[in-house]
Amino acid sequence: MRRGTLFWGSVLVILGLVLLLNNFGIFGNFNIWQLMWPAFLILLGIWILFGRVFGKSTQVEHARVPLNGAQRARVRMQHGAGKLHVYAKDLPNDLAEGDFGGGLDLNTRREGDALVVRMGVPVQWFPFSWLPGDTLDWSVGLKRGLPISLDFETGANESEINLSELQVSELQLKSGASSTRVHLPQNAGQTRVSIEVGAASVDLYVPNGVAGRIRSRGGISSLKVDTARFPRAGEYYQSTDYETAANKVDIDIQMGVGSTTIH
Repeated sequence: MRRGTLFWGSVLVILGLVLLLNNFGIFGNFNIWQLMWPAFLILLGIWILFGRVFGKSTQVEHARVPLNGAQRARVRMQHGAGKLHVYAKDLPNDLAEGDFGGGLDLNTRREGDALVVRMGVPVQWFPFSWLPGDTLDWSVGLKRGLPISLDFETGANESEINLSELQVSELQLKSGASSTRVHLPQNAGQTRVSIEVGAASVDLYVPNGVAGRIRSRGGISSLKVDTARFPRAGEYYQSTDYETAANKVDIDIQMGVGSTTIH
């Protein structure tokens, strides 16, 4: 049994007994509810200190996603906390290979010649299954040369997504309060990019030699664009050679109170 389950199970039993005794009038007129929240905070603090001194990081799962003959892939990654690192890798027979802190909830299916994949962190009920010092960091390599559509859903994490050597035709990024850096493909033909961010910070790097068209929508937000490469053209920021470029990115950004920088 994990120490987290044992510890928090004991806490629930103790607090339950205190409430039961209070219902029988053992504590007289004392309002036990005034004690419950401070007691919980004290126990949580003890647990965090205990984990810092004695805890070990949770198991990191190493996993592969076999390609099984598919000619292209659609991948959704759902990563809430920790650090996410995505990069290109030489994988003869696999779509992806990586290390997944906190484990991997993986679902795959075939749709014609496409492999459809969803990667997520297994459901955990904080703080009952969580140990202080646990890592939820992911490091994932994706197959070079394979046409891929990517969909990232991130929470309060830090993401480094390097797609420069990947054949990404479509990229969607939905983020809450994360910090994300994305290096876009340098030789993938046309890549469509959709960014939806709340209070997040996003840095998009467009490789030299790749044309770009950028559109921004939203309320209270900050957008910084390298206008030397992408001058304003009506409702867009657009490279002068966008229409004729062999490699280009079409970027649509919807922001809340976040910030996006196009390099």
